[in-house]
Amino acid sequence: MQPFFAQQEPVLTGLLIVATAPVLEQGETLRLDIKFVEGMRAHCAHWNGPVRCILRRNAAPIPFGADYDPSALGFDLRILDPDQPVGPAEMAGIRAVFAAADDAQALGLGPTARAAGAILVYSLEYTLETRLRIVGLDQSKSLPRKIWSALWNLRQERRRRAALKAADGVQANGYPAYDSYRSLNPNTMLYIDGRMTPRLMATPQEMTARAARQRDGAPLRLIHSGRLEPMKGAQDLLPVMAALRALGVQATLDIYGAGSLRDTILQGLRSFGGAVRLHDPVDFETGLVPVSRGGADIFLSCHRQSDPSCSYIEAMGCGLAVAGYANRMWSRLASDSDCGQVAPLGDVAALARRIAAWDRNRADLIQSAEIGWRFAQAHDFASEFKARMDHLTSLLPRA
Repeated sequence: MQPFFAQQEPVLTGLLIVATAPVLEQGETLRLDIKFVEGMRAHCAHWNGPVRCILRRNAAPIPFGADYDPSALGFDLRILDPDQPVGPAEMAGIRAVFAAADDAQALGLGPTARAAGAILVYSLEYTLETRLRIVGLDQSKSLPRKIWSALWNLRQERRRRAALKAADGVQANGYPAYDSYRSLNPNTMLYIDGRMTPRLMATPQEMTARAARQRDGAPLRLIHSGRLEPMKGAQDLLPVMAALRALGVQATLDIYGAGSLRDTILQGLRSFGGAVRLHDPVDFETGLVPVSRGGADIFLSCHRQSDPSCSYIEAMGCGLAVAGYANRMWSRLASDSDCGQVAPLGDVAALARRIAAWDRNRADLIQSAEIGWRFAQAHDFASEFKARMDHLTSLLPRA
């Protein structure tokens, strides 16, 4: 049987990944995020050579974690103090360094990589616009702290742009980051991050069953998952449902998530007579994917930020049509995939009207879901990961 990730030609030198995942040291074992470990093992499977990873000590929670024996991870994991620089010991035997430019601590890796004779490739997700929007919407910060945070982000942005320009390559997760930074480095690639594998994609049988239900005129089943925070637009979920009710659209909404708006949403459920339900967060593979594939029609996104939310492509892979605001990510993804509904940012009434149009024309709804499903299949995790690793290896000096 062929391995999930095809092997490249032998590289025989090390790959260093400077990651930002949380880690908890507990005696002889480490508490690590499960998805982080799976991602690292994917790198190991695709890179013909030793793989090393650097994490920094922190006290961040690990909600979906597990305990691991460091010797059984399959890669060399080194844990540094929060402010400890990456030095010659960490660079020994390394030919390529992969780091996140969203991490301000990683922006100074260029001289270290060059001194070791290694190439440096950055990935990044957020634009300056998104960073400043996050600061502005952070309800935990006072106005002086918001001003300080905004100025700090502006200073880091100058460092970030210089680092990207000097790097050997850049991998931009999502259209906003790609559009914002691709002019800085000729070796910039676009990728669409997501967790969908062929095994998780909706089946043709599920697509047929959903379409048959929709043709029969059954009430629309909306679903939303994510953090219930103002910066994520969660405050618009119930108003959209109220607007749909005013338009005479029969629909339900299942919300999966937690956050500062949870209690507010919970209090608002009473006015919908059971048509809107609030659930705790669930595991992606065993919880969210099955309910999306078998119990929903439309993914409702009220996301106002332009960060590269993987929810869009994952919902499409589950066979759902997607309706959302025209942030820079969803508007471009909807255009490139030729599917979905896009409404002006923050316009609840317009978003409800877009969904109501699908309610009246079920053939358009079915077609949008079908097109999005096929687009997601072409951009599944394995395909995007392979493209990223091919990009990385293409930048290595040739013998």
